[in-house]
Order: sequence, then C-alpha cells, then structure tokens
Amino acid sequence: MSDIVRCQDLQSPALWGHSWGHGAFSRISMPPIARGHQMPLSDTTIRSAKPRSKPYKLADSGGLYIEISPAALGKYPDTGLKEARERRDEARKLLGAGVDPGEHKKAVKAAEIDSAINTFEGVARRWFDLKSPKWASSHSEKVISRLERDIFPWLGKKPIREIVRSDVLNTLKRIVDRDAVETARRAGFNISQIFQFGIDNELADRNPASNITSALPSHEVKHRAAITDIKEIGGLLRSIVKYQGSFVVKSALMLAPITFVRPIELRCAEWKDIDLDARRWNIPASKMKSRDPHVVPLSRQAIEILEGLYLLTGNGRYVFPGAHNPKRPMSNNAVLSALRRMGYTKDEMCGHGFRAMARTVLDEVLQVRVDYIDHQLAHAIRDTNGRAYNRTAHLA
Repeated sequence: MSDIVRCQDLQSPALWGHSWGHGAFSRISMPPIARGHQMPLSDTTIRSAKPRSKPYKLADSGGLYIEISPAALGKYPDTGLKEARERRDEARKLLGAGVDPGEHKKAVKAAEIDSAINTFEGVARRWFDLKSPKWASSHSEKVISRLERDIFPWLGKKPIREIVRSDVLNTLKRIVDRDAVETARRAGFNISQIFQFGIDNELADRNPASNITSALPSHEVKHRAAITDIKEIGGLLRSIVKYQGSFVVKSALMLAPITFVRPIELRCAEWKDIDLDARRWNIPASKMKSRDPHVVPLSRQAIEILEGLYLLTGNGRYVFPGAHNPKRPMSNNAVLSALRRMGYTKDEMCGHGFRAMARTVLDEVLQVRVDYIDHQLAHAIRDTNGRAYNRTAHLA
C-alpha cells in the first residue's frame, strides 16, 4: 500500500504497517494474531525481536502491527509506538471521511514540492524570461536590477502561495525608507504583475499586491532639468558650438536639439540605421521605449553633422562610439559631463532636457500641431479607436 514506508533498523529490521481488512484497502489483511483482544506492544518486546528467514509480524492494538522484515508507517525506533499509533488514527480518520490515505499523502508531498519549486523568485524569473524579449534592453536591465536589489532578498525564497500583503508592504517600505518612493511604486507594480502571471499559470491563488501602490506615500513628480526660455536656449546652442571637448561628444550635443530623441537612442545610434541619401534615421523597434519603430527626418544641419562624423567613426558600428572602447556606445555620462563643463548645473539642463526644450518651443513659439510634436517625440499616439497612428504619415 502507498501509506507503508519501507525502512529498517540495523539490529531489528522492524517496519510499521496497518491492516484495514475491508473495502479497497483489504490488500493487506489483518493477521490472525491481531483479530482478538491483543495486548499493546512495548519497546522492549520490539527491540528483542529477532529476524527470521521470512518476514513475520507482531501485532499491536487497533490493527497496527510491526513487521520484522528487511523490506511501514515508519522506521523503528525513529518512529516510536506513540507516533505509529497516531499515524494509524489519522489514517482511520481519513478513511472515515472517504479519503484515500495514500492519495492524501501524495497530495501533501506534491504541495511540498510545489512550495519548494515555486518560490517568488522562481516564478518572477519565468515571468521576466517571457516578457523581457518584448522590452527595450534598457527597460529589461532596470526591471531585473530592481527585482534582484530590492525584492528578491526579502520575498525571493518564499513560496509564492504563502506570501501575504504585509510581506509585500514591508518589502516596499524598505525602499520608501531610503526616499525612493517612485522606485517603490514601480517595484509594487512589478510584484503585482508577477502574481498575476502566477495566477494565470496556476502557480498562485491570489494577488496580494493588487493596488498595493495606494498604500504608499504619494510621489511628487520632479521634472527633468531643461532650458525652455528662447534667449537661454540661444546661449546654450552657442556654448555647444564653442565646446572644446571630444569631437564625438560635441557632435552628439549638436544633434540632440535637432532630433530631440531620448539620450539612450542618441548615444546608441548605429550607422546601419542612418540613411544619409534618404535623409532619414530609422530607429528599429528593439531600441525604442514604445517598442514601435521610429523615423527621424534629418534636416540639412543634421546631415552636415553626420557627414562630418562619418569620416571619423563611419568604419565602426556606432555613430558615437565610446572613448575607451569603440566597440561600445558612448557613455551615458558623456553628454552630462559636457554640459557640466560648459557651466550648466544638474538643476538647469540634462541630456533628456533637449526633448522638453523642443516640446515647449515647437508648441508655444512655433505653434506646430501637438500631435505632430508627439509623433516626433515617439510618444504613444492613438486614435479614438485605440489604434496607433501611422508615424510616417506626416513626415513632409
């Protein structure tokens, strides 16, 4: 029977078993010695039992017996008389409730295995492996870093089915305590996504992180530093023209206000994506935050900058290669460092600020249609039916 555990004592090969004597469990019949009134066994009797050429049984009360055999409700003396009798009584209760003790034991074991395998980290990594191929590499790096730094140390080893809302809140409060409220909110969103993935794949029963961000402090939005005053913009552009640093960095600074792409899209630009003859920069979806391909029309000034730069870096992969390793793109700090060298503080201007600069001037000064501006900023623009607009429709 499945509820018999095989085990052996070195001195006395004794095994606990239990006879049911009826119904589907009559495969092991109650031995004759146990049918009438039987005195309970004692430890002394069991220890003094000697093995014979064939297995034999010593009966205890209530159908419980110990088999002297090399081949099991447990091993004696690891499983003593008291525990063996308790297991017998538990099995009888299950039978009385119409539950097969063997199947019950299998279910308990399966649950234990499920808890061991389906930890929060295990499920989270499966979620990440499924979703990350559809994300921009920069976003993937941020998500996995957030999980490994701020979430896995506290939730990772816990079985996902056993995590409760207070566990999630305590994890997020650790992030809030270091004044990283926005990071905590994003971490809470990721945790909720992982639980939903678990539910969809029958690995979790509930989502204790649902609407968890409502329990966090409100986040004060801090806009990136950007120069938007016309006169100050003129001063910045003149400073860029006079910049005395690296030609590669200077070229990036000159292209930033003309193309107003995201900093990562600028510094990771590849020559294969730039068509100087067609005057277009075709950024593939894999490099875009929106995961949609993006077309940047190149003005006369942009073409002049790129043609000059091609003479220096055109034989490599990147338009703006790194100073120390040309096989990698320019450092994220290159443009920021150049702005600081020109005298602009972190509260005045940053690499991302060229986008806010363009948005403000195009709208408020040049009065360009807002949807055209958002198209060129690669914002998600949709029509009334929720369909994405064709970005190439307004290139002219």
